[in-house]
Amino acid sequence: MAKKVQPTPIQVHITALEMTSPPKQSLPVPVNVHTAILSAPEIPLAFYRFLYRQVGSRWHWVDRLRMNDETLAKKLNDKRNSVTVLYVNGAPAGFFELLQVDGDVIELSHFGLLERALGLGIGKWFLLQTLYAAWALGPKCVTVTTNDLDHPRALQLYQMFGFSPVGTRDAEVVPLSDAELLDLAKRDCLLPAEGR
Repeated sequence: MAKKVQPTPIQVHITALEMTSPPKQSLPVPVNVHTAILSAPEIPLAFYRFLYRQVGSRWHWVDRLRMNDETLAKKLNDKRNSVTVLYVNGAPAGFFELLQVDGDVIELSHFGLLERALGLGIGKWFLLQTLYAAWALGPKCVTVTTNDLDHPRALQLYQMFGFSPVGTRDAEVVPLSDAELLDLAKRDCLLPAEGR
């Protein structure tokens, strides 16, 4: 029997940021692409996992992939949580997720573009739409965290739109193991499962 190899944890430096007033920027809708931003209040788990993997695999997003259906459904169906999907030329191109921590604080818990949408000039515009959506909920503060596994310009971009660093900490991310990846593929019906 082959020994299961556990991936080596990756050390990460996390920066917490907050924004205490709505963005003042204005950006035009990107040209030469058709965009739609749609709230997904009852997003199917398989579609959410697809978006999460497509956006986050480059940046080592693993937390939501390790959740079973019941745990993930509970998070996504929490009335304080909302998922919104970006479509470009008719196909999913990114998403953002907001969590109303309390009446005063909205957390931007996930934000990103699928690889197919990179280089189209929509990243800054989509982040601005995300921030408009967060501030439309009437908070006193919007928070986000980023780490050094994220896009190299993520921290700079957040600061450009009005976020200020409020703290840092170190942590580690354990990448998905081969066994976990295989289980995900089976669960998501990417591979035939025996006995189904």
